[in-house]
Amino acid sequence: MTDESLWGMDMGGTKIEGVVLDNAQDRNVLFRERVATGSHNGYRHVLSQIDKLYQLMVAHIGHTPSKLGIGTPGMLNRKGLMKNCNATVMNGMPVKKDLEALLGIELIMANDANCFALAEAKMGVVNTEYPDAKVVFGVILGTGVGGGVVVNGQVINGHHGIGGEWGHNQLPGFQGRECFCGKSGDNESILSGPSLEWYYESRTGFKKPLKEIVHDARAGSDQVAVDTLRRLMQGFGKAVSVVINILDPDVIVIGGGVGNVDELYTEGKAAIAQHVFNNEFNAPVLKPSLGDSAGVFGAALLVNN
Repeated sequence: MTDESLWGMDMGGTKIEGVVLDNAQDRNVLFRERVATGSHNGYRHVLSQIDKLYQLMVAHIGHTPSKLGIGTPGMLNRKGLMKNCNATVMNGMPVKKDLEALLGIELIMANDANCFALAEAKMGVVNTEYPDAKVVFGVILGTGVGGGVVVNGQVINGHHGIGGEWGHNQLPGFQGRECFCGKSGDNESILSGPSLEWYYESRTGFKKPLKEIVHDARAGSDQVAVDTLRRLMQGFGKAVSVVINILDPDVIVIGGGVGNVDELYTEGKAAIAQHVFNNEFNAPVLKPSLGDSAGVFGAALLVNN
């Protein structure tokens, strides 16, 4: 009998999480554990931590898998080298090649935003509420801005591995801080949590966490906070409308800390409607249901993707 279990890891800047699901249909969790990334100790240490977690998985399940899915904050370029990873010791390194040699198995790797979109499409809110959805756009609004696209249950990676990466498109009409990609005025430099906090500080001279900014905007007690929240809604609407005009997704799911701002699902959705190339916009814009589990579940699902 062939083993149908799905094995995945989610590699973050501070932790690496592993999961084993029993199969692609039931998706019951057989194993789940985390270890520290320890990227400050260097590239080889991160690889050893991945190996440590893998050995824990093997010991618990009792056998090795044929494949392992791994979600990363960055992505592999066409030469097989990691790029755009917040665990910066990984950038420029042949991560897939080195890990396959270390673990002795085939790896399926994808950006963590792709894993998020895949998990919510197949196991999360989309699967629960809109199981017939064909095109899903998974939005990441957090420390960074990114996204993933799932079509007919398949992740769209693209020719360069940047499918769905809307975070570094320019956002006309907005001035933003300089982004790590070298641009200013892109979606990430305007809509990410740190960028919204930067905007507030640039106007007031004071630092304030985004949660407080949103609270004060709702209370109407701080005009700059009101302006900051309005900036998020207007920028979100314009930026997402560009993706909608190209893909016209059946469902949009918003992950990341900024995605907890409830106004995105009302005012933000109304702002999208102002810019889409249609006389109405009625696609559902949803909160995710898997929380921080989405990344590792999506990584496991890569094996069957």
